[in-house]
Amino acid sequence: MSKRPFLRWFASPSILIAFGIAASFLAIVQYSFRAHIPGSLDPGGLTLDNFTTLLKAVYGQAFLNTVLLCLWTALFTLLIGYPLAYAMIRARSARLRSAILLISLTPLFLGEIVRTYSWMIVLGNRGFLNSLLLQTGLIDRPLNLMFTMTGVVIALVHFTLPIVVVMLAAALSHIDRNLERAARSLGAGRIRSFLTVTLPLSVPGIFAAASTAFAWTFSAFATPQMIGGGQVQTISTLVYQVGFASFNFPLAASLSLVGLLFTLAVLALFNAGIGRLERIGAH
Repeated sequence: MSKRPFLRWFASPSILIAFGIAASFLAIVQYSFRAHIPGSLDPGGLTLDNFTTLLKAVYGQAFLNTVLLCLWTALFTLLIGYPLAYAMIRARSARLRSAILLISLTPLFLGEIVRTYSWMIVLGNRGFLNSLLLQTGLIDRPLNLMFTMTGVVIALVHFTLPIVVVMLAAALSHIDRNLERAARSLGAGRIRSFLTVTLPLSVPGIFAAASTAFAWTFSAFATPQMIGGGQVQTISTLVYQVGFASFNFPLAASLSLVGLLFTLAVLALFNAGIGRLERIGAH
């Protein structure tokens, strides 16, 4: 008799999900090498024209916009999320730690559409932010935040912040506090102890959070579509337009496949960087 009688029941859903993902991926790969027949939803024969079409400037600009959005979002999310994670781990008050955790995770409690509409209200020319700045006299005219890269980055930072805070908090919680105490006993102050001990030891966590934020942002659709308003083209919004506006599913599939391969390549670079840092730390 098996020592784990319920293992197959727990493994079955995972196997079905893996099968579904594999089947979907194979369908995308198959469609990406098929020709588009105008006026028909059925693909044509095998071709490489879809990939040569991606060399056009409009698709290159979409890739560039997506990469810039991912990089800026990862950067600002780390700058905001690191202090929050540090305060959440090092705060002495349990209530304060709980409050920081709750505030950090609040974006996950909202639906993506609701959250994006909320940012449209905040970032609009007559929205909360511009109204506040105009009333305080800090600006003379409304800031142009909607339908711009800046507005999309602001909303994406809010969207990505929870997962980054959680990952950074996990990395900081595994740092041995005795190492900081040892640095202080040797004459290092709080700032120097943080810069020479805590920050370097948390670099693998920073890399992991940055790679997750990059991938998280790369696949974002509703936020770039609604806040960008068609003025900030990304891979995800272009896939939607090509697939569901032009019904060119083979080209949309090839665009999705190239985007996926690009994301995997970036994540592989992040993973290589993390592995190298861990080897350096081991020595």
